[in-house]
Amino acid sequence: MDQLPNLGREQEMLSAMGLKSMDQLFEDIPDDVRRTEPLPLRDPQSEESILTDAQRLLGANVDLDSRPSFLSAGLARNFVPSMVPMLATRGEFLTSYTPYQPEVSQGMLQAMWEFQTMISELVALPVANVSMYDASTAAAEAITCAVRVRSKRADQPNTVYVSEKVPPHRLSVIRNYTQGVGIKLVPIPHTASGTLDLEAATAAKGSCAVYVEQPNAFGIIDEGLMGLRAVIGDKTSLIVGVDAVSLGVLEAPGNWGADIVVGEGQPFGIGPTGGGPIYGIFACTKDYLRLMPGRIVGQSEDSDGRVAYTLTLSTREQHIRRHRATSNICSNETLIALMGAMHMALLGPEGLERLAMRTAAAAQEAMEALLSVGGVEPLYPSAPVFREFAVRLPIPSKLALERMDKLGVTGGFDLSRWWGDMGDALLVGCDERTSHDDIKKLVNSLESAIAGVTN
Repeated sequence: MDQLPNLGREQEMLSAMGLKSMDQLFEDIPDDVRRTEPLPLRDPQSEESILTDAQRLLGANVDLDSRPSFLSAGLARNFVPSMVPMLATRGEFLTSYTPYQPEVSQGMLQAMWEFQTMISELVALPVANVSMYDASTAAAEAITCAVRVRSKRADQPNTVYVSEKVPPHRLSVIRNYTQGVGIKLVPIPHTASGTLDLEAATAAKGSCAVYVEQPNAFGIIDEGLMGLRAVIGDKTSLIVGVDAVSLGVLEAPGNWGADIVVGEGQPFGIGPTGGGPIYGIFACTKDYLRLMPGRIVGQSEDSDGRVAYTLTLSTREQHIRRHRATSNICSNETLIALMGAMHMALLGPEGLERLAMRTAAAAQEAMEALLSVGGVEPLYPSAPVFREFAVRLPIPSKLALERMDKLGVTGGFDLSRWWGDMGDALLVGCDERTSHDDIKKLVNSLESAIAGVTN
């Protein structure tokens, strides 16, 4: 474009768009959300002063590795073998892009295929995709996938029954995915013991799908779920959210009737990282293969009969023509998922079993120790648990956590942040890094917190 005389660069661009001012450019933005005053930013800084400020701000964070931590609620303070980041930072992994050209991407494609194979074996289902964004988006995508497959044949079309104890942050993502496409979500109540009410679950028979979690949000291992398939019938999809580590000791959902299994892959390969980036797992039976979200790597043969790998059964609409896509997922968390595959390969089946046993044992020891504190009671006394458990305190859990924090212990998760009527309930999470000394400090800090309030 010819340079316009006597006009600044800003006015030059506005003129090219047929506009007279910046206000006219942004006039479609409502006035109540427009910022009219400039941001309160400081003057330009040198690189050294910016770095100093960044270090000061980051120093205000509490490093979970610097103190005993029992905060879980969906993410694990796990141990990642040093071999994993060493392998993941190899250039062929770190700079990988979507392998649309299989002839130059065989190594990456094989690594992705190995990840899928491990997930399939872990959950006992024949098909898995490369990865999802996280457990919540995986659950939401599983529900919409099940509706696409089942709705035309369902007695309750576009209806999905969901455990009422699904964590609110996950349920919020599920609602975001389903509210615009006419999917009705119906809660399934739980019994006083914290398990799914199987009698109430009979109402789900003939619906598109049922979504439950094993263990549930309180860490409860619900043995009744083994019979859920018989309750809801074969025409209703059974979707199960899992703690991937728990499958080292618990029966894989594919063996007790699950059609789709989703979950958080984060305990394998990567730490909590402030909530992200992480990755989700998604596996299913062949009935859902054509409409499952994300990417799938298939094993085939090249023109010379040698084993070859390629992306398969993934429509281009998911990547380019998004308005025609059946899924909201057009990418994945490939690098982090491969870190998970590296971690799982290093563990092997026996290592996974030991990892699960260590996690379960830590939770059991911590629960028994906390229940010895005066006034502390189990929220669900008779329920077996994995990784997490819930207790009632004689003081508000928010206040207890604040006092424990001052004593250098992150004591858990205040359940009133999820359910308002649980102001005295604390969710305590453990992992393979939880030590006897950590548990002693947890007990001592809680005793001090209770004494400081009640005395």
